[in-house]
Amino acid sequence: MIATNQAMSQNRKIEYTEYDLANGMHVILHQDNTTPIVSVSVLYHVGSKNEDPKRTGFAHFFEHLLFEGSENIGRGEFFNYINKAGGTNNANTSHDRTYYYEVLPSNQLELGLWLESERLLHAKIEQIGVDTQREVVKEEKRQRVDNQPYGSALEEITKRAYKLHPYKWTPIGSLDHLNEATLDEFIDFYKTFYVPENATLSIAGDLDINQTKKLIEQYFGKIPRGNKEIPRPTVVEPEQKEEIRDVVFDNIQLPAVIQAYHMPKQGSEDYYALQMLSTLLSGGQSSRLSKKLVDQEQKALQVAAIPLALEDPGLYIIFGLTNIGGNPDDLESGIDSEIERVKKELITDKEFQKIRNQRENAFVSSNGTIRGIAESLANYHVYYGNANLINNELDRYLAVTKEDIKRVANKYLSTNNRVVLHYLPESAKQSVDNQKLQNKQ
Repeated sequence: MIATNQAMSQNRKIEYTEYDLANGMHVILHQDNTTPIVSVSVLYHVGSKNEDPKRTGFAHFFEHLLFEGSENIGRGEFFNYINKAGGTNNANTSHDRTYYYEVLPSNQLELGLWLESERLLHAKIEQIGVDTQREVVKEEKRQRVDNQPYGSALEEITKRAYKLHPYKWTPIGSLDHLNEATLDEFIDFYKTFYVPENATLSIAGDLDINQTKKLIEQYFGKIPRGNKEIPRPTVVEPEQKEEIRDVVFDNIQLPAVIQAYHMPKQGSEDYYALQMLSTLLSGGQSSRLSKKLVDQEQKALQVAAIPLALEDPGLYIIFGLTNIGGNPDDLESGIDSEIERVKKELITDKEFQKIRNQRENAFVSSNGTIRGIAESLANYHVYYGNANLINNELDRYLAVTKEDIKRVANKYLSTNNRVVLHYLPESAKQSVDNQKLQNKQ
């Protein structure tokens, strides 16, 4: 069955058509002929949460591996096709998905379809590619985690916040697991997750709907369905009953405070209220945390409230970087004070209108490009089962009341529901150890 819907974004209609191929691949098409470009994207519903706990990092590894080539694309040639066509491309992996896209001149639409069909049907999972990409991932981990100040923060948070759920490891996973894995294990992962029924093809831009459907059928229609059950975690993380605190020593100059509270999954009613709360706390220089802790009290160089929105219940993270010579205990106290203020008092009408405006601007901006529209349509379909939220999700934000913001602050931002980490310079380790020794005596 084919469904065509219309969306409104800043008084601009966004039409889209969606349907399923016989092999289970979901297709979403958005036609916009104002600019001669097209974005071709495929979202695979596989992220780090789908991995074997003894083989973490596979989803992210495949993001790299599947640029190695196919039966019809030589090693290293994938990017050459894109560059010669005057396009750009990239990919990313999260806890919940792996996403590939190309942005091309619209007369190169067929090229994008061919490249993505090759990735799905004919990818070469060979030892030489595995060995090459292992080194690439190792270097990425060195740059983004090991040698990046505070780069280990997400890993340190999630392994303490989650006891059972696979969100307890991050998409980068374990290099030991990748080193130990056999070629057959990589092939099995590919055959399990890179199948049509686990893929959403979302295309937006200067295209003709009927012609594009024919091309999609030509390149994707004959790809067979998979013959394996796709693993979906069903574990429910138990409620956290008491605060977890720790100290992490890192190669940094300034201490940091990180608080992570358990929060509901994206799309839930409270999720939208928590997003609005984040805008109140750290949406711009005049937000509460920035105004109080950075400008007035000068306890922090920066403070941010960042909801880690996930398909299953995620984390509401507050990150604060102390000012030069600052004390993390003082910064934490300041953050807690602002949270208590939200719990006790309704926000002002002026603040409320401001954060509504900011959220509306963010929503419109996210769908302000052809690539953004293609990605939003795919996300809404996969995570919410409703691509039409590109039309009306903003209504869910605007339905949040001042009372809702106060309520979710009280419900979720409690000390028993959080992990608190103090990041300290490695040079402070000796004095901290000495203090612990004195306390024991």
